[in-house]
Parts: sequence; structure tokens; C-alpha cells
Amino acid sequence: MSYRSRKKPWGGGGNRKGSLEEGERKLLSEEPHTHGTNQHHRHKKHKSDLDGDRGNIAILFLLYLLQGVPLGLCAAIPMLLQNKHVTYKDQASFSFTTWPFSLKLLWAPIVDSLYNSRIGRRKTWLIPTQYLIGIFMLVLSYYINDWLEQGTPNIPFLTFVFFCLNFLAATQDIAVDGWALTMLKRVNVAHASTCNSVGQTAGYFLGYVVFMAFDSADFCNYFRSEPLTTGMLNLPGFLFFWGITFLVVTSLVALFKHERPADKSSVTHSDPDLNIVDSYKLLGSILKLPSIQKFALVLLTCKIGFSASDAITSLKLIEAGVPKEKFAIMAVPLVPLQIVLPLLLSKYTVGARPMDIYIRAIPYRLAFNFLGAFFVLITPYFLSSPSSPHTLPSYYYLILLVSFCLHQVSLYAMFVASMAFFARVADPGVGGTYMTLLNTLSNLGSNWPNTVALWLVDALTWKQCSGDESNACSDPALVSACEAGQGKCVTQLDGYYIEILLCSVIGYLWLFWGKRTIHHLQSRSSSAWQVSRVAVS
Repeated sequence: MSYRSRKKPWGGGGNRKGSLEEGERKLLSEEPHTHGTNQHHRHKKHKSDLDGDRGNIAILFLLYLLQGVPLGLCAAIPMLLQNKHVTYKDQASFSFTTWPFSLKLLWAPIVDSLYNSRIGRRKTWLIPTQYLIGIFMLVLSYYINDWLEQGTPNIPFLTFVFFCLNFLAATQDIAVDGWALTMLKRVNVAHASTCNSVGQTAGYFLGYVVFMAFDSADFCNYFRSEPLTTGMLNLPGFLFFWGITFLVVTSLVALFKHERPADKSSVTHSDPDLNIVDSYKLLGSILKLPSIQKFALVLLTCKIGFSASDAITSLKLIEAGVPKEKFAIMAVPLVPLQIVLPLLLSKYTVGARPMDIYIRAIPYRLAFNFLGAFFVLITPYFLSSPSSPHTLPSYYYLILLVSFCLHQVSLYAMFVASMAFFARVADPGVGGTYMTLLNTLSNLGSNWPNTVALWLVDALTWKQCSGDESNACSDPALVSACEAGQGKCVTQLDGYYIEILLCSVIGYLWLFWGKRTIHHLQSRSSSAWQVSRVAVS
């Protein structure tokens, strides 16, 4: 399963785990290299046979869809907060809710190793986890307005609650990923990744785009004979519906879907069967490899240059006047592009040097730092024009959408190249663990710079109250004091633009170092990436 913010225009990209794709690679790698009729027989053997698995595919799709809904909601909350006078430090605090999907490697061995055989290896974790998600959503539906709508939003408590929700979703992800490889027949395991991608995308779409659109009165009025001031959906009702859905689906799975014992026809054997202690020892052995240590440094620092753009630009556009529901709807035409791009780019990442495309994409992605900042700068001028004093013209959205599409090309070029390199260097003897570790490092390389970038915006911003020069409007209390005195907080220097400049400079300097480092890593032999057989025996 992959948690990623790619559906959110101008959002950070690339939080993916890749375990299912690795499972497919392991399946194919198990077959001996043959030629002629044997090769034909091998391809015939791996031909998909959906008889008896159509229902399993539907169940997997539904489980991944449910997983995507809380992720979409966690992407929608910052949009709702942005118009409630919260600080960017508050947004930085809430961004920690995305971290569980980057840290789940820490408890994945526990989920894989501890279970009740009578209940089932995966259902032991899946059933209670999904029940807890449903209960969380039901409780949230009764109290979310108190924490979000009335007065100042309770950011620490919202962060804690949605962090727990994402932690449960990440745990459910571990269980579903593992179950996917045994639920389907061996020849159909490849369909698990499709269920993953399409299901999570659909769930994210429902939790983010659909909710944001139908929560908006302006959008809903297009479907009404008489305009109203409220949308067709509200957050409490949306949470209540999905809470009930989680409980119902989980009960049906618990009662009617049984795990079949793992056998040679349904599972892969590239990873050794390890207990909890051995699993953590294996992770330690991988991290001791010099090649991994250097590559970890690359993955943990390569996205610093994009952090201001990825984390802040979308919020700044909403602050500048772009309606949040229209911003969310702009993600719709990006979905087909996000499906097609990996297919188009994959042919350029085959071979021994897939990271060459990664390096070439970096300057283009850095250029979008300045393009995003330019849109933030000019948006108020479009809103204040005589022809459209309160709305943005259609051509503005069209240009912005084209920019989003171009941004996705550079983002996906880096993602597809990195995934191809992961698959090339991963030790096949411990492939799943190896791939998960690399994706965890990549995810952390996105999360920590984005959180820091959000945290620093307010510190780098200089404001002053128009009615009181001693008031720097540095926190909500001072802003309220300024407004109470009939003043207005005027931004003299926006920290966002400072961060865009600093991140861009860091990004180009990193490219000078990273280009040589990546070329060196690509030239290393496969033995430099392999774990000692003793460590995994």
C-alpha cells in the first residue's frame, strides 16, 4: 500500500511502499531461466486465471478503498483549517498525522509475526483495526465541530486524533498487503497491486475531492433550483456515514471471509520466515551496508529543495483567494495523468541506470518552486480586477491546471526512477523487507522537510498591525488584539517567499553533490547491496 499526496495539486509526492509490486517481482524471479517451449510454458503458467478469485479481488478493492478514505480526510482538514486563522506552525503540527505511513516499518514485523491462528494471521489485526477506525469516525462525528469549528481549532487534539486514525490505517495496510498475497491464487497476485492502486485512489478521492466539493455551498448550488448557504455534506455526517460503513464491512469480513492456509501455490518465498527479533536484526543488517547508508543520506535529503513548494504552495493559494473546493476539484483531471505517467516513464527507467532520469527531473521540479510562488503572488490581482472582483477567471484555472500537470511529470519521473532503482538493488533474498525499508526512507525524506518548512513560515514572516506598530501579529492572540483595535495585520515580508528562495538554492547545491553520489551508487556491483547470508539464515 502506498500513502501519497499526489492527488492533491502541488502537493508533495511519493509516499509509497511498493511491497505488492515487489511481490510480483519476486514471483517472476522464482522461475528458472528457460528458453523455447519451456519459456512458453512459463508465460502460460503465469497467465491470469480469475475463476474463483473475482470475489477476492472485489474484497481487496473494498479494503483498500476503505483505507483511502481516512487518508483523504487527513488531506482535507488542512484546507478547512487554512481559513480559520490558524498559524503555519499549527499546520506543521497537523502534518505529523501523515507520518505513520512512513514509520510503519517499525511495527510491521510485529503485525507479521504475532497472530491468533484460529482467527487468521491477517484477520487477527485487520478486524480489530478496522473496528477501531469505525469507532474513531463515529466519535469524531459527534465532536469534530467542537474541535474544529467553534472558536480557535484545537490543533493538538486534532493532530493526536488523526495521527491515531492514520496509525490504524497504516496497520490495516500492513495486514491487507500481507493478506493480498495469500488471498489470491499465485497466478493472480499481480492483480493485488491494481486493487491497491485503484482502491486507495478511489477512497482518497471520496475522502478528499468528493467531501470538499459537496461540503461547498457554491459547488452544490449548481445542482439546486434555489441557492442555499450550506453544502450537501458536512464533516460530522460524512464521518458518521463512513464510521458505520467500516463497522458493517468489517463485520461481514469477520463472519464470511476466511483465511486459507498459506501454501506453495499462493505465496512467495523470497523472504525468510523470521520471528520479531530476527526481523529487526535483518533491518539492522541492511542498514549497516555502506551503500545503503550513503543512499539513505540521498533519500533523506533529496526533497529539501522542494519542501516549501510541496508543503506550502497549495495552502498559500487558498489563502490568496482560490476556493478550496475548486482547488480540490482540480485534482480530478490529474488522476488519469497519474495513471498514465508511470506507464510512459517506465520505458526510460529500465536498464542499469534508472536514476539518470531522476537527476534530469530535479532542475525542472525546482523550477516549479518559482512558478508556484508566482501564482501565489498574482492571484490577489486577478481577484481585485474590475471584471471579476470576487471570482477568478476561467483562464486562470486553466493555466494553473496545466502547471499542475507539468509538475506531475517531473514528480513522477523521480518516483518511477527511484522505484526502478529500488527494485534493481534490493537483495532478492530479503526483497520485501529491503523494498519496504527503502520506501520508508523515501517517505521520511518527504515528510520531515515538509513539516519543517511549514514550521518555519511564521518565524520568517514579518507582519505589523496597521493600528499599533508594536504589534507584530505573530500569534492568533495578537491578531485578535489588532482587529479589536480596528487595525489590520499587514504582511511586510512573507516567509513563504524566503523559503522558496532558500529551498531552491539548497536544491541546486544538493544537485551538485547528489548527481555525483547517485552516479557512484549506480556504478556499484550488486554484491555491494546484498546482505550477508549469515544475517538472514
